[in-house]
Amino acid sequence: MVWNLKKYKDLTLDEFHHILQLRINVFVVEQDCPYPELDGKDKLAYHFFAFAEENTEQILAYTRIFKPGDYYKEAAIGRVVVHPDFRKDGLGYQLMVKSIDQTEKLFHTNNIKIGAQTYLQKFYKSLGFKKVGKDYIEDGIPHIYMIRS
Repeated sequence: MVWNLKKYKDLTLDEFHHILQLRINVFVVEQDCPYPELDGKDKLAYHFFAFAEENTEQILAYTRIFKPGDYYKEAAIGRVVVHPDFRKDGLGYQLMVKSIDQTEKLFHTNNIKIGAQTYLQKFYKSLGFKKVGKDYIEDGIPHIYMIRS
């Protein structure tokens, strides 16, 4: 598996296409949630993603990473997604551990905020995140804010 961390301007057109393909296939199609996937924040983010060495056209796992102040007051990780064919192998946990590590190295902080789908609270708690604030609905799906510090 090959991991990449790139700013928007450094992504190739093919990489960005494959990232959007995964995000849309999971967040819009699989979760049956029509919403504007392009939210204008991709240009601010670091894009962290993995693909198999033998197939650079299929993104297996992906997150967006934001410096403090670009999304929340704290550093942030969002758009956490793993290709459906690779979810049973612990890739989601590996993705988050690596994303947290990248965030801490990039911004010299361990204060990271996420907006998580509520059903994943236990998963994120296992990574050191704690629920903050009230539950909320985003695009018809229950969410919670969580912070790791």
